[in-house]
Amino acid sequence: MRILPAMWRSVLAFSALALAGAGLTGCALNKFERRDPWRDQAEQICLSRKLVTPSAYITPVKAIDGPGPCGMQQPFHVTRIGNGTVAFKSRVTLACPALAEAEAWLADTIQPAAELYFGQPVAEINAGTYACRGRNNQPGAKLSEHSFGNAVDIMSFKLADGYVITVKGGWRGTEAEQGFLREVFLGACQRFTTVLAPGSNVFHYDHIHADLARHDPRGLRRICQPLLKFVPRLGRDAQPLARPVPPPRQPAPPQAPVEIEEDDPYGVTPMSQGRASTQVARAPARPQAAPQPPAAYVSAPAPRPAPMRQPAPLPHEAEEEMPLSLAPPALSASGLY
Repeated sequence: MRILPAMWRSVLAFSALALAGAGLTGCALNKFERRDPWRDQAEQICLSRKLVTPSAYITPVKAIDGPGPCGMQQPFHVTRIGNGTVAFKSRVTLACPALAEAEAWLADTIQPAAELYFGQPVAEINAGTYACRGRNNQPGAKLSEHSFGNAVDIMSFKLADGYVITVKGGWRGTEAEQGFLREVFLGACQRFTTVLAPGSNVFHYDHIHADLARHDPRGLRRICQPLLKFVPRLGRDAQPLARPVPPPRQPAPPQAPVEIEEDDPYGVTPMSQGRASTQVARAPARPQAAPQPPAAYVSAPAPRPAPMRQPAPLPHEAEEEMPLSLAPPALSASGLY
């Protein structure tokens, strides 16, 4: 008779442990979070305004519902954007609002910047989009905007001639690569509410993250990091924008320690002096009667840009060579945040 109570105690203890483990698993996946109402509203507004046009490259598919609050009402599978002129290295999945802003970002900033710095357009983008997970792939963290098709990570750009500009290498690469990526970054800050690039935190050393999260009830605050001391050469008055820029947003408090570029990353160069050059990064030099000093954007023989001449660092720039003092962690190839 005394054996039965002991047996039942063992069964109950085992059941409690199993339930606790199931609960922890659910917390890790955030299955008990609820999708904020503004997400569905933003999708409905975007779809009603027909800001995304289905095509052979942009295909609407059935709704994604779960696990938990992950998903979107009307996902789009996308293989190309820019009216089919720019391919994604692999197919991406986005909701209407993020896709519409990505198209405008491409038209208003990415392609003009590529023409300005390299004399040719972007032909392919390596990007990551939908994934139901916590921020920075951390278990139990708040769900990333990627969980709602509301974010895009860009790891690299391939130009029309095949030259690849990676965010990881180009952020501190040649002068043209640095200028191009910073133009792209600032253009994203005009359209998205969260933009994180190398120097913002250790998780974003190799890609640019852009999303449309709401950091306040009205959606007027934004996070744009790192803070750059960079004067863009790309003028917004040169051509009409593909879509109106969202209203100005107030800066949001930083979410993590931020590295601020206190000085112009170019040092003493024509760009830092504010002079507008008409030459592109890899344009061939014109024949001249006598040897002349090399121009800022004249490269070695095409098709690769010439290495950037590194200016002598000022005393307070000693740590500007490397944006992060921590070695990059062993992360998956997919984008983070």
